[in-house]
Amino acid sequence: MSAPAEAKFTEETVLWVKRHTSKLMTFAITRPESYRFTAGQFSRLGFRDGSGFLWRAYSVVSAEYADTLEYFAVLIEGGPMSARFEAMCAGDSILLDKTATGFLLPDRFADGRDLVMLSTGSGIAPFLSMLQQPEVWQRFAHLVLVHSVSYADELIFNQHIAALADHPLVGAFVHQLCFVPVVTREQVAGALGKRLPELLQDGSLAQYAGKLFSPADTRFMLCGNPAMVQDTFKALINLGYAMHRNKIPGQIIMENGF
Repeated sequence: MSAPAEAKFTEETVLWVKRHTSKLMTFAITRPESYRFTAGQFSRLGFRDGSGFLWRAYSVVSAEYADTLEYFAVLIEGGPMSARFEAMCAGDSILLDKTATGFLLPDRFADGRDLVMLSTGSGIAPFLSMLQQPEVWQRFAHLVLVHSVSYADELIFNQHIAALADHPLVGAFVHQLCFVPVVTREQVAGALGKRLPELLQDGSLAQYAGKLFSPADTRFMLCGNPAMVQDTFKALINLGYAMHRNKIPGQIIMENGF
C-alpha cells in the first residue's frame, strides 16, 4: 500500500499493548490535538519499512472525544503488519495518517427506530466507538450489538460492554442495548451458535433480542470479514431489506473489517 506524503501523517507513541489471545490484541496510541474522526471511521496506521512504508486500516475503538486512540487488531500468520504488532511494545513509535475515513456511520440513516450492529472479529471496533456517543442512543430507541467469533475466548469485549452501564455520558441509556454474543465453533451457555445469515433467516437473532425486525423500523450495519458481510447482506436482501444509498434510502450499511 502506498504511503501518504510525509506531511500527511504524524509519528505517534504506543501507550500500551494488551494481548488477549495469541491472535487478538488491543493497543492505544497518542492522539494529536488536530486528529478528528467520526465514530465508525477507521485510521490508517503504519511503520517505516526500509525506504518505504507499511500501511493498514484499523477502525477506532475510542470515543470521538477520547484523549487517546485505541485499536483492536487480529493478527494474521505471516502478515507483515501482524509481525510488527507482535513485536510492538509501549513506547514504540507508530505512524498515523492525519485523515480518518469510512462511511459506516449511523447518521446516514434518515429514519428507523432500531439499530442492529452485526460484527465478526475486529468488526466490532467501530460499534464500540459508536456506543460511547450519546447521539446514537438518542437517535434510536433500541440498539442490538452482535459479535460473532469462533471460540469463547475471542469475546474479549464483554466486560467493556458491561461497563457502559457506568459510563458518564451513556450509562443512563444502556437499558436500550441488547448484546448478543455468537460463538460458532463451540457451545457456550448464553451465546448463539450459528452464522449470522442463518440467525437472521431462522429468526433466532430477533428472538434472542426480543425484537421484531422489519424494513419499516430496523436498520442494519455490517462490519467484519468479507464473507460474512456478503453472505449476511444477501440474507437481508432475501428478507426484504435494501442497501442504503445517498439518494435511495435503505436499511443496510456495510463495510469489510480490516
